Parts: sequence; structure tokens; C-alpha cells
Amino acid sequence: MAAGDHHLRLGSYLGDVSALSFLPSSPRPLLLAGTGSELLVYDVDAARLVASFKVFDGVRVHGIQPRGLPNCSSGSPPADGLTVAAFGERRAKLLRLRVDADDDGGVVGVRLELEQRLPGFDHWVLDACFLEVDGLLAIGLSDNSVALWDLTEHVFVTRVNSPEKCLLYSMRMWGDSVKSLLVASGTILNEILIWKLVPRTLSSSLLCTDEVEAPAVENRENVYFSDNRYMAVHIGRLKEHEGSIFRISWSSDGSKFMSVSDDRSARMWMLSCQPKNFTNQAANIDNVDIIPKLTLFGHSARIWDCYISDSIVITAGEDCTCCIWGMDGKLIKMFKEHIGRGLWRCLYDPSSLVLITAGFDSAIKVHHLCNSSFHDILEEKVVPDDLKYESEVFEISSPIVSGQYGPLDSKSEYVRCLHFVQENVLYVATNNGYLHLADLSDTNDVRWTEVIQVTEKAPIICVDVMTVHSDSLYKEDIVALGDGHGNVTIVHLSSGNLEPKVDLSFTWSAEKDRQLLGIYWCKSLECSHIFTADPRGVLKLWNIRNVLYSNAHALTTSQEVSLVALFESPFGARIMCLDVSLQDEILIAGDKKGNILAFPFHKTLASHDSSGAQQKIPFCDRFKGAHGISTVTSVHITTSTSDDAQIHTTGGDGCICFFKYGRYVNNVEFVGMRQLKDLGTIQSIYADHVSDTQLIGTYAIGFTSSDFVIWDLGNDAKMVQISCGGWRRPYSYYLGTVPEYQNCFAFVKDHSIHVRRHWAPAQDKKLLPQVLHTQFHGREVHSLCFIDPASYSHPEKSTYLWIATGCEDGTVRLTGYSASNAGRWCSSKMLGEHVGGSAVRDTCFITKTYTLLDKSCNSSGSSGNILVENEETTFLLISVGSKQVLTTWILQPRIAENRQVCSGGLDLDSKQSSECSDNGDSAVTFQWLSTHMPPKLTTNRRKTGHVKQNFEEGNSSAQPNLAIMDQMENDWRYLSVTAFLLKHPTTKLTVCFAVVACSDATVILRALLLPSRLWFDVALLVPQASASPVLVLRHIVDASSACSGDDVGNGDRYIIVSGSTDGTITLWDLTDTIHGFMQLVSETQPHMVIDCQKRPKTGRGSQGGRRRWRSLASNSVKKGSKQTLLPTENDLNASCVAAESSHEISELEENEVITTEDTMSSTHSCDVSEVQPMQTFSGVHQSGVNCLNVSEMDRACPTTGMSSYCIISGGDDQAVQCIVFTLGSPQQSCSMNKASLNSPANGALTILSQHAVPSAHGSAVKGIWTDGVWAFSSGLDQRIRCWKMDPSGKFMEHSHVIISVPEPETLDVYHDRGRGKYHIAVAGRGMQMVEFSPLEDDSMEVARI
Repeated sequence: MAAGDHHLRLGSYLGDVSALSFLPSSPRPLLLAGTGSELLVYDVDAARLVASFKVFDGVRVHGIQPRGLPNCSSGSPPADGLTVAAFGERRAKLLRLRVDADDDGGVVGVRLELEQRLPGFDHWVLDACFLEVDGLLAIGLSDNSVALWDLTEHVFVTRVNSPEKCLLYSMRMWGDSVKSLLVASGTILNEILIWKLVPRTLSSSLLCTDEVEAPAVENRENVYFSDNRYMAVHIGRLKEHEGSIFRISWSSDGSKFMSVSDDRSARMWMLSCQPKNFTNQAANIDNVDIIPKLTLFGHSARIWDCYISDSIVITAGEDCTCCIWGMDGKLIKMFKEHIGRGLWRCLYDPSSLVLITAGFDSAIKVHHLCNSSFHDILEEKVVPDDLKYESEVFEISSPIVSGQYGPLDSKSEYVRCLHFVQENVLYVATNNGYLHLADLSDTNDVRWTEVIQVTEKAPIICVDVMTVHSDSLYKEDIVALGDGHGNVTIVHLSSGNLEPKVDLSFTWSAEKDRQLLGIYWCKSLECSHIFTADPRGVLKLWNIRNVLYSNAHALTTSQEVSLVALFESPFGARIMCLDVSLQDEILIAGDKKGNILAFPFHKTLASHDSSGAQQKIPFCDRFKGAHGISTVTSVHITTSTSDDAQIHTTGGDGCICFFKYGRYVNNVEFVGMRQLKDLGTIQSIYADHVSDTQLIGTYAIGFTSSDFVIWDLGNDAKMVQISCGGWRRPYSYYLGTVPEYQNCFAFVKDHSIHVRRHWAPAQDKKLLPQVLHTQFHGREVHSLCFIDPASYSHPEKSTYLWIATGCEDGTVRLTGYSASNAGRWCSSKMLGEHVGGSAVRDTCFITKTYTLLDKSCNSSGSSGNILVENEETTFLLISVGSKQVLTTWILQPRIAENRQVCSGGLDLDSKQSSECSDNGDSAVTFQWLSTHMPPKLTTNRRKTGHVKQNFEEGNSSAQPNLAIMDQMENDWRYLSVTAFLLKHPTTKLTVCFAVVACSDATVILRALLLPSRLWFDVALLVPQASASPVLVLRHIVDASSACSGDDVGNGDRYIIVSGSTDGTITLWDLTDTIHGFMQLVSETQPHMVIDCQKRPKTGRGSQGGRRRWRSLASNSVKKGSKQTLLPTENDLNASCVAAESSHEISELEENEVITTEDTMSSTHSCDVSEVQPMQTFSGVHQSGVNCLNVSEMDRACPTTGMSSYCIISGGDDQAVQCIVFTLGSPQQSCSMNKASLNSPANGALTILSQHAVPSAHGSAVKGIWTDGVWAFSSGLDQRIRCWKMDPSGKFMEHSHVIISVPEPETLDVYHDRGRGKYHIAVAGRGMQMVEFSPLEDDSMEVARI
């Protein structure tokens, strides 16, 4: 094996960050991070990874301690490098880092050299401390002992055990010499022990234990240092914590320390005297008291790390929050920007005010405490004078509203609307019709200007402002006011260096009393037209150009505002937001009930002479429930060069939805969605000028509970959070070019206007990037699959490999890996989330689409069905998981003019939220396609036998597919999925056949009809013996017999292979079932009469359309006012299918659906066919089959000439099994056979050979893959093993490597035939790539066997 070890090369690890430390450098410290077995070096200022090094072999880096850090914090590292101690588990190493800098002080590169390798310890290393005075390194161990290592002689001096022998969760040491060394140990018994090392010559009264003679690591007993033996002396025992001590942190002077615990508390302790005063005095040690100073509660879960300085305390916990506390115990700030299982580490640099956090999600995030999120609350002494930014919190009150107290009525004066136009200009509208302008330049002397009072003192209901900048000093504000009497007032104000001046104002009646609820400017129409909205969903367009730009002194009655057009919503709900694109000639509006409407908007409507007769414009398309039942809060149209206009909307459901509008087909189609769990409602999206057409780099503005939040979408970080009482209060905000440093927010509370303004010159401070390391899943990864580079736009030029992963938290991510020499993870973007966050258990990427040619379409004259690979392939990604959720995404390569073409008929633009790109590489994009879930059942669940009995008795009250669904509990989950695509030659329909295995031991064949997105239940795969849950599924598409044309009965074969928890491997033949379904679909054309699901569910009130189940064979489908009967012919005697659909119907019909949905309106029941297994191999593994892979062998069967296949599997019994076989003719598969591994031939297939390795891994085998030449397996022993296979199925271990992924769950391999490499990806708690390059002689040897 040793000869082949060099063929396996470890790539980078993407997982939790377990260690952080600053490396002294100039002008700002470099950041050292430990992740897996690697040590990463980052330039924080440039947000750049400088270097990465592998430190250990399969051992995680738990701690990093640079030498001389306290004395070198402001200077540069020495020329000969800086020594760094890195430790993990039972190992520790001393490394020398050499930093290469350019003339400007920038970091060019970092070199790492191994300086000393310490011998292995018998307990875990918890801390390391350089004792500079004595030239020693103190190593703290988990058995509550300290070992001293001589840095010069490279030997251990001694090892001192604490008299309190116990196991520790944490230890932290402080001091620069043995005499000053203090040790704080956190035990598993909820205690903190404080002790130190003292010379043996001190009074024996200090020692309460027997002579301490713990042997050194190298068995060097009775070793003396300075002619004195060192012993442990206890200073104190602290029992205040009620849980295990996870972390301890000393202050810089050693006078106090922090401890955090399993009890969710953080406690600060203070020594009664300075440590330097009792270094050698026994009496002083006796008199030392440890005083509890503070107890901090604020985390909702365990606290993992802490930091303490002279001014602040920082804690990081399992709840993914980082808390900043004052020394008085007051919580200064809490923020949550990581995801998953928690924050492992926090690090703070007082000189630059940089806070670093890292955790399970692999992200390293940078926070600057001069940022607007912290500056207004931190103590002044924390922030240096040269870094102080202007941040203000103050209250103002309108002169008219001032003094108003007590209960309010309809005639009371109070603030109704606020509107910022600049950071120091705020418009205030009141209940009695006043519009005021507040100049906030001087917070101590706010200048109020009464702009206007609307007629009849009507309350101002709505306000919108259009700002026109003539130059940098002069601007104009066009203010639109809508009052309670239905009148619209337009006010034209101009302002320069002087006070604002009203140049023009005019009013007209737009609606009846109390019917004017909204007024909207549109930037694309400038200020020549304005929209008004009423409660019934009617939108009016008004032309005000003639009045606005006329001479104010020469106005006549003929110069009236003209009504240009009416846009009426079919839903009858109030329009809340809109946007117009003149280039696309489209108006998109969102209403209060979550619907999206599209109206044609011809350019003539916005022309100068659009004052003719009003037009009533009908809608051209609608999208019901775009945001569920929540209000649509904003709409934005982005014009592209393709045939589709891009649209994104925000809503009260906390989602950002992406749509496209086809210019030529005039329809709105959902293409993607991003849900922000931290925001209850999103009000709008703010984008800077650089990335106006991209979601990355933009900000979401919204509310969570009662707080106003600015969320950075690019870095997935919360930038601003202000407590204001929620979005129902009058509020307004204004953002500058850098929202982190330039933001204003005002809200009304208790008759006062509360303003929170942070406005710093953006050019004075460079914006610190928020994320240094790629963010990944925050929980365990259960599945992964490579995205075949053949799907990329330019596979020959691509240097990235893309991997789809499914996680315990219900998310699916697309992660890119640079396959170049760098071997780094380039980016990771979330594709989407399963409904309700249900865990993702398996993923499947479909790389091929086959076209099924029947006899009538076979030009070659062959009588059999012929399976050919379709050149225009649709690439699908399928994920399954808990709650029986099955989600499908469509992946398509980009082609010219930024467009995508789908062979299935879906024409999709590439702009959507889940796009993954790095350094301009945009070869891969995804969009949501469909989600399948079982329907909600109101009747009591029944067992399988009862369900089957009901169907045999003809119970027509059941739903068509209750035979499957009634037996599935809410907590049941899908465990595995496999799928393939078939295209019908005449109908041009593409069908995705997906086989899913459920935890209730059922295996179901489902079909997804494209492009209509219809789901059908096709068959139930029934095991022969007692049912056991299936853990893994694979498929075989065999077209070899079809190509021969010799046997009339031969044709394509569709075989499903499964591995169960009882160690059984089963094969099913689905050929007849699939052929019958394809014929039935071509005859009935269900996509012509049934609508598809429009958008995915989110679990937060966004239902994504209602779903109805129909029988494909005999049910009638109502659409609109027509009733169409599907053909009753059914060539499948044992199979019926049920379709899931969402109907666009009238409001009356929708109400009928709501009242009848729970009673299952379908009155026709139709059973689902059952497929018996063609072959069963029992006893393959002694326990569950965890992983399984199927591959076609390079050589055909020597006797029959047919293709041979191999099944390789791994199980809990640590064994790897391989079975090589050939498939028999389709007629033979009709008989069911049960075989053991000793049966060479069983009719349906012929076993050619079998081979097993009983103890392939030291623990359960979790992942396996083969291509018939090489095989790769991974197990819980953190090993990847490479196996060399011969055509007979025998295999032997070629090499192995230790990986950094703890508890690996899944494995997948991509074979790059062009470069002759295998890329092995393994995931569990994180993900890692391994490359394998077989030698030429190895490949030739396999070929010769």
C-alpha cells in the first residue's frame, strides 16, 4: 500500500473552524485559523487568503498560540519568522511562519516550516503557553496536568499533575514564566480549579498531596529545573457554575478571567491581588481570594467561547449568537450572523477594534466595532479618537403635534407619515393635513418648515417623494400627498443653500372619501405621471406633466390633470407596490394578498400627449399567491438583453421571489426564491450603483418582531438592528452609498419622532469585508453529488468542479471547487430549502436524457423499443428528505447572450438568486422546478393492510393514492432517491422517473412530467419478504439488448437496485411499467388540461398554490368554464396514476376548493400498480446496506457478449461486497426469484463473480463508488480507501488516506478522463476533496488482467 500512497492527494477541508489567533504584523495582525487539519493565514485588511498549510494528519487543529504575542502586537514579525504552537487532540507542533512583505508593507506570501514536533501525549492538549523568561513551552493536558517543554534543548523538562485528578473540558494558562504561571482548569464536575506551579523547596504546608512524580512524556522521571522540583499548589476551587466548563479566558494582566459553561452563563472572576505579587511568596498564595464579579445570562444555549479585556466582555455560543457585554454586566450588543450548530470561537483585537467569529458553518466573519451596529452603544474609551464616527440617537416633535397627550380621536393631531429624502431632511405629514419639513443638520436646533396644509384639513393618508437633482447643490422635491377625502396634492419644492421654497402646488380629486389608500411615483416615468390605488384593486394612472411644468402664475382651468388609464386587478385586493419598464412595455404590481399582476404598458401611455380618453387596460397575466397570503411590499423590474424581463419582489412572508416576464409570450413565471429566516417581513431591496442588476452585494430592508433590520444579502450578515415597535408604526429610512456607515431611521412613538442616524464619510474608512472563509452548511451533510462538467457552458475551459450537497437543516447548496493546483473551495451558494426546513437525506443529479423510439418512429426498422441518448439534455437535481419532501431543480448551461435553453420546453433566463459564480465563472445556474409533498389527510391514519382492504372493497371516498399516502406518518421521511429522464419522440414531453425510498419501508416510482411540472404516482415497489427500510437506491438503464435487433422481444431495460437495513440487496425491473406510462401519457395528454404547481412552499404562510389529486385514466378535470374528459383507455391493467395540480380558477371556484379540499373531492379511486422484485440477494451484509453503487464493466460477458454490471456495497459490518452479473432477457424477469450470493444463475440475471472484503474499514462503511476499474470507499474511521478492481470483480486495496471530515456520511467521485484524475468528495461534518491520479502502469495492469 505504501507504494501507492502518493497517488492520493488531500484537498482543502470545508467545515467548522476550531481555532483562531492573531499573528503580529504591520499595519494589522494577520489572522491564523484552524479548520480540520489545516492552518489558514488571512490578511484581514485585504480579505485575502494568503496561505494554507496542512499541519496534522487526520487530527483537527484545536488551538493556535503564537510566540511573543503580548510584546509584538504593534510591530512586525521578526525577519527570521515567528514561532507558532499548533495543537490538536494528543499532538502538538512548533511551526515557524515567515511573512514576506512588499515595500508598502503588504503581505506577499507566508512560508511555513516545521520547527519542532513534540512527542504524542496520553491525553488531549487543551492549551499552550510560551514562558519567554524561562525559554519553555507549557502544555496543558486534559488530565489536569502541565508539561514543560524546553524550546532550546527540544526535550521535556517535567510534567506536573494537579493534586485534583479529574478530566477537564477546558484549561487556560497565563504567565510568561514558571513562577508567574497561573492555570485555570474547567472540570467535567462543573468546577473551576485555579492552581500554579511552585518550586519543591517551598513550605510543605502548601502541599496537600503526596509527592508529585508524574513521568514525562519521554519517561524522563526525576527531572529538575533550576535545581528545584515543581509541584502544583491550589489557589481556589469555584463551584458557582451548574454545568461543565467549556472555555476560560484570562485578561491581559492576569487579574481576572472569564468562564463559560453548559449552564448558559458566563461568569467573571477577579483575583484579590495582582498575580505578580505572589509569584514566590507562600504567604501571599494563602491570602489570595477569587471574587465572583459578574454573572451574565443572555444566550439561549451552551456558551463555547469568551474573551475579556479591560472594557468589554465577548461571548459566543451554540445559539449562533455573539454577545458583547460591558464591564457592568450590561448587554451591549447581540448579533446572530452564523448558521447551524453554533459559534466555536471569537477573537478580538483591541488595537484595531476587529472582532472575528467562526463556527460550525465554516464562515470566518469580521466585525469592526466602529461599525454602525456597535458605535452608538460602546463605551467611549473603547473607540479611539481617530476612529470615532458620528452616530446619533435623538427625539424630535412637530411644533403642531408637540404637547399632544392622552387618547386620540379622528380630529386629534398626530404624525401619520414620515419620509426621508436625505440624511438631514425629513418630511412629516399629520392627521390634520399638514406637511412639515424638518432640517436635522443640527440635532440640538431642528428647523421646522411648514410646507402646506391640504384643503379641508383632511388627514394625509399616503406620501411619496420624487427627488430631482439639477446639480450637486440644487435639488427639487416633488411631493405627492393623498388625503382622506380622496384628493391628491402635488407640491413642487426647490432648495439650494437657502431654505426650501414652494414653487408650485395643485390638487385634484382622484377618489371618493376614504377610498384613496396609495400614491406612487415611478422612476421610469419620472415625475410626469403618478399612480393612485383604492381598496378594490383599481390602479389609476394620471398625467400631471401639463400642470407641473406650466407657469404657476398663468394656470387656467383648462390645464387639468388627466386620467390616462385604469388597471383593475381580478383579485380585488389593494395594490401595494408597482414598477414600470418602458422598454419591456410592462407594469408589474403586487397586492395586499400576495398576488402579482402584469399589465401591458404601451409607451404611448407615458408620452407627452397621453391626455386623451382614458383606457381600461386588462391584465395580461397574474401569479396567485406569489408571497402566499402575505402582502407584496416591493416590486422591481430589471431589463435584460434576452427576451425576458427579470423581476424580483419582496413580501411580508420574509421572502425575495424572482420571476421572469416573457416579452413575446406575455406571461410571468417563477424562477427562484430566497427566504430570510431572520426577517419576518422584507420591505424592500437596496442595491448600490455597482451591482444594481445583481442580488449579490445588496441589502434587504425589513423587520423582525419589533426591530428594524438592515441585512447584508451578499455576506448573509445583519448590519443594523433598531428596536422600534414594528412596521405598523409610521417610519422611514434612508441609506447612503455604504449602508454600514451611512444609514438613518426614524419612527413615531408616544407622539415623538425618534431618529437614529449614523452617517460617516464613506471615503474616510474602507469597508471591511464581512466573510473571509467560504460559508457552508451549519449542520451535518447527509448527501452530495457532483454536477457533471458536461452540463457547463464551456466544460473544456472550466477549472471548477461544482458539488450539490444536502444538509440536516433542510438546505441544498452548490459549492465550487477549484481543480487547479490551488485546490481551494471557491464559493458556496444556497440553492434553496426544503419546506419547513425538513432535513435533506439524499440528492441525485440526472446527467442524461434518453429518447424512447417506438415501432412507428423507428426508421431503422427494428421492432424493439430503442433507447438513444438525447443530445439536448435537460439536467435535473433532485433532493429528498424528511416530511416526505421531494424537490427538483433544473440546471442548464449558459449560452450566448446570457440565455439558457431547456430541451423540455422551459426557456429560462440565467438571472436568479441561486446563481453561483466566482471570478466571472458563471457556467452553472439553478432554478427551482417543482416540489412534491404528500397531501394533508384529515382522517385517521390506517395501516397498510386496512388501506389495501378499503381499495379492494371499492371504497370511493378515499383519495386515489391513499394506498401509499395513508400509511405515511408526518414524521416519516425519504431516505434515498434515484432518477432518470426519458423523452417521448412524438409529444416532445420529457418525463423524469424518480424512485424514492421511505422510512416506512415503501419504495415508490413517481413521474414528473416536463415542462408542465405534473407529478404522478406510477407504481409501488413491493419487497418479497418482510419489508425493511431501504437506505440506498441506484438504477441501471440498459440499452445494449435494444441495439442488437436480433431478438424481437429485446429492448431497453430499467432496473432499480436497493439496499436495505437488513443487509438485503434487491433488484426490480420497471421496463413494462415505464413503457405503459409513456404510452398512456402520449394518449391522454394530461398537461393540456391540468395546471402545474407555480412555486415552492416555504412553511411560513406561502402555500405556493393549492394541490389536487386526479386520476389520469378516468377523472374529469375542470378548467375555467369548460369540462374536459380524459380518455378512459388504459393499457396498464394494474397501474393507475394520480396527478397533483394547482388550478388558476375564479374566486368562487377557489372558495369551493378550500371547503372541499379536506374531504378529497375526487370521487374516483384507482389503485397503484405493484411491482414485484426480479431478484433478491439476502445476507449480503450482516446489518444495514449503508451505501451502494452500480457500474457497467468495461468488458462484456465472454459467453453471451452482453454487458456486465457490478454492484459494490458497504455496510455497518465494515465489509465491502462486490457482485458482477449480466442481465437476462426481459421475458426472464417476469418470474420472481430469491437468491443468495451462492446462486450463480437465477433466470433474470446471471452472477459472474462475487468478492468480499470482511474488514475493509475499522468502522461502518458510509460511502462507496466504482467505475469498474477503481473503487473508493469511506467509513467512520475517517479513511478513504482506494481499491483496484479486475474484470472479474475481485479488488484489493491500493492506497488509503486519512481525511479531516469527522463522521463522514456520504461520498461521490467524478472521473476526469481528460486529465486522468479521480476527484473524490466526502462529506459529513464538513466536506473535503481528495484527488487520485493512477499511474500509467497501474491502468495498463488493470487492462491486461
